[in-house]
Amino acid sequence: MTALTIPLDEPGLHHGHIRIPHSADDSAWGHVMVPVCVVNNGDGPTALVTGANHGDEYEGPIAIRQFLWGLDASEINGRLIAIPSLNHPAFLAATRTSPIDGVNFNRAFPGDPRGTLSLKLAAFVNDHLIPEADVVLDFHSGGKTLDFLPMAVSHILDDPEQDARCATAARAFSAPWTARLREIDDTGMLDGAAERAGKTFVTTELGGGGTATVRSAGIAHAGLTRLLAYHGIYRADYTPAPSRALDLSDPAGFHFATHRGLFHPQADLGDTVEEGQTLAHIYHPEDLEAAPKQIRAARPGLLAARHVPGLIQPGDCAFVIGTDDGPLDLL
Repeated sequence: MTALTIPLDEPGLHHGHIRIPHSADDSAWGHVMVPVCVVNNGDGPTALVTGANHGDEYEGPIAIRQFLWGLDASEINGRLIAIPSLNHPAFLAATRTSPIDGVNFNRAFPGDPRGTLSLKLAAFVNDHLIPEADVVLDFHSGGKTLDFLPMAVSHILDDPEQDARCATAARAFSAPWTARLREIDDTGMLDGAAERAGKTFVTTELGGGGTATVRSAGIAHAGLTRLLAYHGIYRADYTPAPSRALDLSDPAGFHFATHRGLFHPQADLGDTVEEGQTLAHIYHPEDLEAAPKQIRAARPGLLAARHVPGLIQPGDCAFVIGTDDGPLDLL
């Protein structure tokens, strides 16, 4: 059965793995090993911090590895459960979904201990790690297909107290943008699993394009440090940074392609756009005489995300438009 090879409750800093049984042609009694670090010291709260939920998103793994490098247990007050590459097989393959079972890990919750590898791992996180946490931070970025303004995100929740708690934690991260949204489809997401368990949950969208930059990795590391310091888990002064509020709650802001072809953007991240404005031309891949199809803005606002690859397919998310609500107060 899936198991953690290190203790959750013993004092000190421990490196180990989530060990998931996986019998394959090349390893009859084999396991997939997901690296984990648990730091336990003092009586503060517990943070569960994860990266590479999707394997082609790198800011989280970089930030977590950077934070852990040289960390001493005395710098933690409470407990930190850190998993730099949660979907480890996808991380090694640089793919969004698992190369072992094809599952999108962020659609696998609550998981199934008798299911495929991804479902077993999701069940372990859902049943054994999320219940231990007070705060859950799950790093995301755009992967190979999307690029985002760098933002920390909280979801609009029905419970006012939890909603405020999550929104405040996202602000504490102090990304250049702090966004609020309702997921267009939260079925099977780690986000929903943590929120339904009553946890303070924060996620991010930090760049994209299937890589990390100096800026995006720096935002991730600084945000992780701030979030842990704000909750008293990291023994450091909490110093917030300026951030602007971004409202992504309007479903009309999500624009999806209806044609395939060569993607020619007409607006860039951070641009202010008007309703009806042309956001992209899509050229037919073979017919040189065909007029390009257009994607037009369904609403005015700020361009918060855009498609990355040079080719686009029907159903691909092409653009996300939100509302810039201005600077946020420092906490």
